[in-house]
Amino acid sequence: MNLKIKFLELEKKIGVNFKNKDLLIQAFVHRSYLNEHPHFQYSHNERFEFLGDAVLELIVTEYLFENFNVDEGELTNLRAALVRGESLASIARELRFEKYLFLSKGEQKNQGRAKEIILANAFEAFLGALYLDQGLEAVRIFLEKYLLPQAKVIFENNLHKDPKTTFQEYIQEKYKITPHYKVLEEKGPDHQKIFKVGVFVNSEKWAEGEGFSKQRAEEMAALRALEKIRLNSNENLV
Repeated sequence: MNLKIKFLELEKKIGVNFKNKDLLIQAFVHRSYLNEHPHFQYSHNERFEFLGDAVLELIVTEYLFENFNVDEGELTNLRAALVRGESLASIARELRFEKYLFLSKGEQKNQGRAKEIILANAFEAFLGALYLDQGLEAVRIFLEKYLLPQAKVIFENNLHKDPKTTFQEYIQEKYKITPHYKVLEEKGPDHQKIFKVGVFVNSEKWAEGEGFSKQRAEEMAALRALEKIRLNSNENLV
């Protein structure tokens, strides 16, 4: 099938019509594919990803500044929550970007965190391609449809607040000590390793969390500890 015809299906789904179809196609070329297809007519998408990341940050920052009357620190946390890799990968998956990615056979088999990263990067590369094709306003319209509305949900549910910081502040105020984290288990291959972490107050384990990084597992442990506190005391901590 002609590649440009194949990508018409994606354009119809997302409601964007590229003037230069080559830009759209290149946004979906992962470097690994070129290792197996060195004579492929398109280059990889990493330069587009670099550009898309900058365009994304500008549009999101401007949107949050205009719509949320909070201080700089909270704006920064809100932006981080909105553009984190999991969020971008989730949107990419909803739009079925994975169907159009050019990946090596090895990368096609990957799941978990490795695939999340590829999808998030492809999303940013797509934004870069759209910016090159139609300018900043077209990217803004796209993000207003698929990403920016999530900011209100994140803000109203305090999802932008760091659970580790919130939990530490609570424990320090109540018990005058600092909680600590300990890796309880590591499982899976190196590129898909899952960490199980416990959060402790003195020697007492308050909660456990899992994630594809120690940091993420610690955040999940803190979040579950906060959920327990809220259920037991009706305190609005998260």
